[in-house]
Amino acid sequence: MSRYNHSNPSTFLLMGIPGLEATHFWIAFPFCAMYVVALLGNFILLFVIKTESSLHLPMYYFLCMLAGIDLVLTTSTVPKILSIFWFHSHEIGFECCVVQMFFIHSFSAMESGVLLAMAFDRYVAICKPLRYTAILTNAIIAKIGLAVFVRGIGLMTPLTCMVSRLPYCGPRVISHSYCEHMAVVKLACGDTMLNYVYGITTATFVVASDSIFITISYILILRAILSLSSRDTRLKSFSTCGSHVCVILLFYTPGLFSFYTQRWGQNIPTHIHILLAHLYIVVPPMLNPIIYGMKTKQIRGRLLSHSIQRDSRLGFEDAKQQ
Repeated sequence: MSRYNHSNPSTFLLMGIPGLEATHFWIAFPFCAMYVVALLGNFILLFVIKTESSLHLPMYYFLCMLAGIDLVLTTSTVPKILSIFWFHSHEIGFECCVVQMFFIHSFSAMESGVLLAMAFDRYVAICKPLRYTAILTNAIIAKIGLAVFVRGIGLMTPLTCMVSRLPYCGPRVISHSYCEHMAVVKLACGDTMLNYVYGITTATFVVASDSIFITISYILILRAILSLSSRDTRLKSFSTCGSHVCVILLFYTPGLFSFYTQRWGQNIPTHIHILLAHLYIVVPPMLNPIIYGMKTKQIRGRLLSHSIQRDSRLGFEDAKQQ
C-alpha cells in the first residue's frame, strides 16, 4: 500500500444516518425546509438591522454576529447532508472533510461565545441601564466580537491540524452525515489519545466557562427583575430573557449530547445520536431569527413597515396599469 494511503486518504465516505438509509430521501425534506428557513430568517435579520438605523445598538450587533455564524454553520454542513440523502453523494475529499470539521467546531465555539456576550448585554441593560451605552460602546463590542472569533479559531485550529496528521489505513467510512471530529478520529490507526484529550478538554472548557458565566448573568438578572416595582416591566423583562434562555438550551443541549455520546454513548442507538447531531446544526440557526426577530418589537415593526410599503407600491402600479 502506498504511503499516501497510510497517511491521508483521498476521500472519505459519509454514511448519512446509519440504520435509516431507506428513509434518507424523506428525511431530507424537513432538513431542507429548516435550512431554507434558516437562510431566509438570518438574511432578513441582517438586512433589517443594517437598513434600520434605530437598530444600530449593542443587542442587535450581537444578533448580527449570531446570524452570520448560523449562516456559516448551516451552509458548511446541510448542502452536503442533502446531497447524501437525495443524490447518494457519499464521497467527500479528505481536505474538504478537514475544512468542514474546522468550520463546524470553530463556529460552534463562536456561537457559544456570542450567546455569552448576549447574556452580558442583557445583564448590563437590566442591572445597569443608566450605564448601558457607556459600557457597551462600539469599540467594546468590536473587541468582544474579535475575542469570540479568535477564541473559536485558536482552539479549533490545533484540533484540525492533529486530525490531518493522523495516519488513516483502515476503512474510509464515517458513520455520520458530516465530518464530526471524533467520528473521523475513530478511523485513524495511530495513537489518538491526544485527540481525545484535547477534544474533550476544549469542548468542556468552552461549554463550562460560557455556561457558568451565562448562569451567573441570569441569576443577577433574575434578582434585578424581581426587585422591579412595575408588574408590566417584570413581565417584559422575563419575556426578553426567556427567549434568550430558550435559544441557549436549544444550542447547548443537543450539542453536548452529540459530543459526549460520540465518546461514551455506546448504548445509545446510532441513528438517535446522528439525528440529534443534525438538529444541533439546523434547529438553533432556524429558530434564532424567529425567536429574536418576532419577539423584538423594533425588528417586527420594521418588517411590517417593509411589507406595507411593498404592498402600497404594488397597489399603485396596478392602479397605473388600469
